[in-house]
Amino acid sequence: MTQRPADANRFVPASSVLQRLHDEAPPDHFTLGWLMGSLRKRSYGIVMLLLAIAAAAPGVSFVAGLLLMIPAFQMILGHPAPVFPRPVAARPLPTRHLAALVQRAVPMLRHLEKIIHPRWPILFDLTKHFIGIVILALSATLVILPIPLSNDPPALAIALISLAYIEEDGLLLSIALLAGVLLLSAEAAAVWETIRGAEWVNRLL
Repeated sequence: MTQRPADANRFVPASSVLQRLHDEAPPDHFTLGWLMGSLRKRSYGIVMLLLAIAAAAPGVSFVAGLLLMIPAFQMILGHPAPVFPRPVAARPLPTRHLAALVQRAVPMLRHLEKIIHPRWPILFDLTKHFIGIVILALSATLVILPIPLSNDPPALAIALISLAYIEEDGLLLSIALLAGVLLLSAEAAAVWETIRGAEWVNRLL
């Protein structure tokens, strides 16, 4: 009896959370509403991680980027957990898609969790809104820059930020946020140079 509160508060690695999600998923279809209810307080990180993995696949980055904007914006507003619009939350999705994402993520997470662990917890209280801003900006690049292979760097940056958030690793979070900001700066500079180049060509014509 006296052990239960401690067990309830014990940190559970992301790989274990995802494996449990896989094992408890409905056999044919699931919904984002079911996913949110199953994840509870881990929903922000896990959902963003799964969407980031999906965004790395060709042809999916636009939809994944749009969906990522929802939890990112709600994180900025300080919501305790993401809430998707009812038509999106209630839409049935094939469980095999969730299973494929989990099967890709769990082996990788189990390797990473050998070196990733909870540390620097104060960063999560100080940077939660900033995390949302960076993920929102990275998600926007998935939507507005449909260049082949351009989805991989922002998807990787979002995955790293999400992983750090899930694993409560402040050190990894600092590194991932810095990488995200540098990536956004590089993409902004590339867009600016493209605009300047187009203007130069127009003047020549």
